[in-house]
Amino acid sequence: MTESAAIAVTVPQIAKMIDHSLLHPTMTDREILAGLEMAKRYKVAAACVKPYSIPVAKDALDGSGVLICAVIGFPHGNSITAVKILEAEEAVKAGAQEIDMVVNVGKVLGGDWEYVTNEIRAINDTVVKRGAILKVIFENDYLRNEDITYLCKICTSLSVAFVKTSTGFGFVKQPNGLYAYKGATVPHLQLMKANVGPNVQIKAAGGIRSLDEVMRAISLGVSRIGTSSTETIIEEALRRGVNTPVGFAMVSPVDSHG
Repeated sequence: MTESAAIAVTVPQIAKMIDHSLLHPTMTDREILAGLEMAKRYKVAAACVKPYSIPVAKDALDGSGVLICAVIGFPHGNSITAVKILEAEEAVKAGAQEIDMVVNVGKVLGGDWEYVTNEIRAINDTVVKRGAILKVIFENDYLRNEDITYLCKICTSLSVAFVKTSTGFGFVKQPNGLYAYKGATVPHLQLMKANVGPNVQIKAAGGIRSLDEVMRAISLGVSRIGTSSTETIIEEALRRGVNTPVGFAMVSPVDSHG
Protein backbone atom coordinates (compact mmCIF):
# COMPACT_ATOMS: atom_id res chain seq x y z
CA MET A 1 0.00 0.00 0.00
CA THR A 2 1.32 3.45 -0.93
CA GLU A 3 0.66 6.60 1.10
CA SER A 4 1.66 10.21 0.50
CA ALA A 5 3.25 12.79 2.76
CA ALA A 6 3.42 16.48 1.86
CA ILE A 7 6.57 18.24 3.05
CA ALA A 8 7.60 21.87 2.66
CA VAL A 9 11.31 22.04 1.88
CA THR A 10 13.88 24.17 0.05
CA VAL A 11 16.97 23.16 -1.88
CA PRO A 12 19.32 24.54 0.82
CA GLN A 13 17.43 22.51 3.43
CA ILE A 14 17.82 19.35 1.36
CA ALA A 15 21.52 20.06 0.86
CA LYS A 16 22.05 20.54 4.60
CA MET A 17 20.69 17.05 5.20
CA ILE A 18 23.25 15.40 2.91
CA ASP A 19 26.55 13.79 3.84
CA HIS A 20 28.24 13.62 0.45
CA SER A 21 29.94 10.23 0.32
CA LEU A 22 33.50 9.96 -1.00
CA LEU A 23 34.17 6.45 0.25
CA HIS A 24 34.47 4.14 -2.73
CA PRO A 25 37.78 2.27 -2.51
CA THR A 26 38.72 3.07 -6.11
CA MET A 27 38.47 6.85 -5.74
CA THR A 28 41.67 8.67 -6.63
CA ASP A 29 42.89 11.83 -4.91
CA ARG A 30 41.75 13.83 -7.92
CA GLU A 31 38.25 12.34 -7.73
CA ILE A 32 38.07 12.99 -4.00
CA LEU A 33 39.09 16.61 -4.47
CA ALA A 34 36.44 17.03 -7.18
CA GLY A 35 33.87 15.55 -4.78
CA LEU A 36 34.92 17.96 -2.05
CA GLU A 37 34.49 20.87 -4.45
CA MET A 38 31.00 19.59 -5.26
CA ALA A 39 30.16 19.33 -1.56
CA LYS A 40 31.30 22.92 -1.12
CA ARG A 41 29.38 24.14 -4.16
CA TYR A 42 26.10 22.65 -2.98
CA LYS A 43 26.74 23.55 0.69
CA VAL A 44 25.89 20.08 2.01
CA ALA A 45 25.98 19.17 5.68
CA ALA A 46 29.22 17.19 5.50
CA ALA A 47 31.67 15.47 3.21
CA CYS A 48 32.15 11.88 4.30
CA VAL A 49 35.73 10.76 3.69
CA LYS A 50 38.23 8.03 4.47
CA PRO A 51 40.62 9.04 7.26
CA TYR A 52 43.62 9.67 5.01
CA SER A 53 41.61 12.28 3.10
CA ILE A 54 40.91 14.47 6.13
CA PRO A 55 43.82 16.91 5.53
CA VAL A 56 42.74 17.41 1.90
CA ALA A 57 39.14 17.88 3.02
CA LYS A 58 40.19 20.39 5.66
CA ASP A 59 41.97 22.52 3.07
CA ALA A 60 39.26 22.21 0.43
CA LEU A 61 36.34 22.93 2.77
CA ASP A 62 37.91 25.67 4.88
CA GLY A 63 35.40 28.45 5.51
CA SER A 64 32.62 26.70 3.54
CA GLY A 65 30.45 25.60 6.46
CA VAL A 66 30.64 22.00 5.20
CA LEU A 67 31.70 19.63 7.97
CA ILE A 68 34.21 16.81 7.68
CA CYS A 69 32.86 13.37 8.51
CA ALA A 70 35.41 10.55 8.72
CA VAL A 71 34.66 6.83 8.78
CA ILE A 72 36.39 4.41 11.15
CA GLY A 73 36.30 0.63 11.36
CA PHE A 74 35.03 0.93 7.81
CA PRO A 75 33.36 -0.84 6.16
CA HIS A 76 33.14 -4.04 8.21
CA GLY A 77 33.69 -2.93 11.83
CA ASN A 78 36.15 -5.73 12.55
CA SER A 79 39.00 -3.79 14.17
CA ILE A 80 39.57 -4.24 17.89
CA THR A 81 38.12 -1.51 20.06
CA ALA A 82 41.52 0.01 20.85
CA VAL A 83 42.22 0.47 17.14
CA LYS A 84 38.82 2.07 16.57
CA ILE A 85 39.47 4.45 19.47
CA LEU A 86 42.87 5.38 18.08
CA GLU A 87 41.44 5.84 14.61
CA ALA A 88 38.69 8.09 15.99
CA GLU A 89 41.18 10.13 18.04
CA GLU A 90 43.46 10.66 15.08
CA ALA A 91 40.56 11.56 12.79
CA VAL A 92 39.27 14.24 15.16
CA LYS A 93 42.78 15.58 15.73
CA ALA A 94 43.20 15.85 11.96
CA GLY A 95 40.03 17.91 11.64
CA ALA A 96 36.98 15.63 11.50
CA GLN A 97 33.94 17.03 13.29
CA GLU A 98 31.85 13.89 12.83
CA ILE A 99 32.78 10.21 13.03
CA ASP A 100 30.85 7.37 11.39
CA MET A 101 31.79 4.08 13.09
CA VAL A 102 30.73 0.57 12.07
CA VAL A 103 29.67 -1.76 14.86
CA ASN A 104 31.23 -5.20 15.20
CA VAL A 105 28.52 -7.04 13.27
CA GLY A 106 29.63 -10.51 14.38
CA LYS A 107 29.39 -9.49 18.02
CA VAL A 108 25.90 -8.10 17.40
CA LEU A 109 24.72 -11.27 15.68
CA GLY A 110 26.30 -13.38 18.40
CA GLY A 111 24.46 -11.45 21.10
CA ASP A 112 27.60 -10.20 22.87
CA TRP A 113 25.84 -7.03 23.92
CA GLU A 114 28.34 -6.23 26.67
CA TYR A 115 31.14 -6.04 24.09
CA VAL A 116 29.00 -4.02 21.68
CA THR A 117 27.88 -1.58 24.38
CA ASN A 118 31.36 -1.09 25.80
CA GLU A 119 32.82 -0.44 22.34
CA ILE A 120 30.18 2.13 21.40
CA ARG A 121 30.56 3.81 24.79
CA ALA A 122 34.34 4.02 24.53
CA ILE A 123 34.31 5.49 21.04
CA ASN A 124 31.46 7.89 21.78
CA ASP A 125 33.26 9.14 24.90
CA THR A 126 36.48 9.57 22.91
CA VAL A 127 34.77 11.53 20.14
CA VAL A 128 32.57 13.71 22.33
CA LYS A 129 35.45 14.59 24.65
CA ARG A 130 37.20 16.13 21.65
CA GLY A 131 34.19 18.13 20.52
CA ALA A 132 32.96 15.88 17.71
CA ILE A 133 29.90 13.64 17.37
CA LEU A 134 29.46 9.94 16.66
CA LYS A 135 27.20 8.18 14.18
CA VAL A 136 26.93 4.44 14.75
CA ILE A 137 26.54 2.38 11.57
CA PHE A 138 24.47 -0.78 12.08
CA GLU A 139 24.77 -2.40 8.61
CA ASN A 140 21.11 -3.39 8.66
CA ASP A 141 21.33 -5.80 5.71
CA TYR A 142 23.14 -8.25 7.98
CA LEU A 143 20.88 -7.82 11.02
CA ARG A 144 17.59 -9.11 12.36
CA ASN A 145 14.92 -6.68 13.50
CA GLU A 146 15.61 -7.52 17.13
CA ASP A 147 19.29 -6.63 16.63
CA ILE A 148 18.39 -3.26 15.14
CA THR A 149 15.97 -2.58 17.99
CA TYR A 150 18.55 -3.44 20.65
CA LEU A 151 21.24 -1.33 18.98
CA CYS A 152 18.85 1.63 18.94
CA LYS A 153 18.26 1.23 22.66
CA ILE A 154 21.99 0.96 23.38
CA CYS A 155 22.75 4.09 21.38
CA THR A 156 19.94 5.94 23.12
CA SER A 157 21.22 4.96 26.55
CA LEU A 158 24.72 6.16 25.61
CA SER A 159 23.48 9.47 24.13
CA VAL A 160 24.98 8.77 20.72
CA ALA A 161 24.20 11.59 18.27
CA PHE A 162 23.10 9.44 15.30
CA VAL A 163 22.28 5.89 14.33
CA LYS A 164 22.94 5.02 10.70
CA THR A 165 21.49 2.28 8.51
CA SER A 166 24.36 1.14 6.32
CA THR A 167 27.84 1.64 4.92
CA GLY A 168 26.72 1.14 1.33
CA PHE A 169 29.15 -1.78 1.15
CA GLY A 170 27.26 -4.41 3.19
CA PHE A 171 26.76 -6.86 0.37
CA VAL A 172 24.87 -10.08 1.10
CA LYS A 173 25.34 -13.23 -0.99
CA GLN A 174 22.16 -14.08 -2.90
CA PRO A 175 20.88 -17.57 -3.86
CA ASN A 176 22.26 -17.08 -7.38
CA GLY A 177 25.75 -16.48 -5.98
CA LEU A 178 25.78 -12.75 -6.71
CA TYR A 179 26.10 -10.08 -4.02
CA ALA A 180 23.63 -7.26 -3.41
CA TYR A 181 22.42 -4.98 -0.65
CA LYS A 182 19.23 -3.10 0.16
CA GLY A 183 20.66 -0.28 2.26
CA ALA A 184 18.15 2.12 3.80
CA THR A 185 14.70 0.52 3.57
CA VAL A 186 11.38 1.92 4.75
CA PRO A 187 10.73 -0.89 7.29
CA HIS A 188 14.20 -0.49 8.82
CA LEU A 189 13.91 3.29 9.03
CA GLN A 190 10.49 2.95 10.66
CA LEU A 191 11.92 0.42 13.11
CA MET A 192 14.83 2.68 14.00
CA LYS A 193 12.60 5.71 14.44
CA ALA A 194 10.30 3.73 16.75
CA ASN A 195 13.19 2.62 18.97
CA VAL A 196 15.54 5.58 19.34
CA GLY A 197 15.10 8.25 21.96
CA PRO A 198 14.13 11.83 21.07
CA ASN A 199 17.74 13.04 21.19
CA VAL A 200 19.12 10.43 18.78
CA GLN A 201 18.94 11.30 15.08
CA ILE A 202 18.83 8.90 12.14
CA LYS A 203 21.10 8.86 9.10
CA ALA A 204 19.82 6.91 6.11
CA ALA A 205 22.55 5.61 3.81
CA GLY A 206 22.76 2.96 1.14
CA GLY A 207 20.79 3.08 -2.09
CA ILE A 208 19.48 6.65 -1.81
CA ARG A 209 20.03 8.08 -5.27
CA SER A 210 16.97 10.20 -6.15
CA LEU A 211 15.01 13.16 -4.80
CA ASP A 212 11.94 10.98 -4.17
CA GLU A 213 14.04 8.62 -2.05
CA VAL A 214 15.37 11.59 -0.08
CA MET A 215 11.86 12.94 0.50
CA ARG A 216 10.63 9.50 1.54
CA ALA A 217 13.41 9.31 4.14
CA ILE A 218 12.60 12.80 5.42
CA SER A 219 8.94 11.82 5.79
CA LEU A 220 10.05 8.93 8.01
CA GLY A 221 11.91 11.22 10.41
CA VAL A 222 15.43 10.97 8.98
CA SER A 223 17.67 13.99 9.63
CA ARG A 224 20.70 13.10 7.51
CA ILE A 225 21.19 11.33 4.19
CA GLY A 226 24.39 9.58 3.15
CA THR A 227 24.74 9.48 -0.63
CA SER A 228 27.20 9.76 -3.48
CA SER A 229 24.38 11.00 -5.74
CA THR A 230 24.32 14.53 -4.36
CA GLU A 231 24.52 16.29 -7.70
CA THR A 232 21.71 14.17 -9.18
CA ILE A 233 19.47 14.86 -6.18
CA ILE A 234 20.08 18.60 -6.01
CA GLU A 235 19.79 19.14 -9.75
CA GLU A 236 16.55 17.15 -9.76
CA ALA A 237 15.21 19.37 -6.97
CA LEU A 238 16.09 22.47 -8.98
CA ARG A 239 14.42 21.09 -12.12
CA ARG A 240 11.28 20.34 -10.14
CA GLY A 241 11.11 23.85 -8.74
CA VAL A 242 12.17 23.21 -5.17
CA ASN A 243 14.02 26.50 -5.05
CA THR A 244 11.70 29.16 -3.66
CA PRO A 245 12.78 30.99 -0.48
CA VAL A 246 9.60 30.08 1.39
CA GLY A 247 9.78 26.38 0.59
CA PHE A 248 7.94 24.08 -1.75
CA ALA A 249 5.38 21.38 -0.97
CA MET A 250 6.66 17.99 -2.05
CA VAL A 251 4.71 14.77 -2.16
CA SER A 252 6.80 11.81 -1.03
CA PRO A 253 5.64 8.29 -1.85
CA VAL A 254 5.98 5.98 1.13
CA ASP A 255 5.91 2.28 0.31
CA SER A 256 5.35 0.43 3.56
CA HIS A 257 6.93 -2.69 2.07
CA GLY A 258 10.04 -1.06 0.55
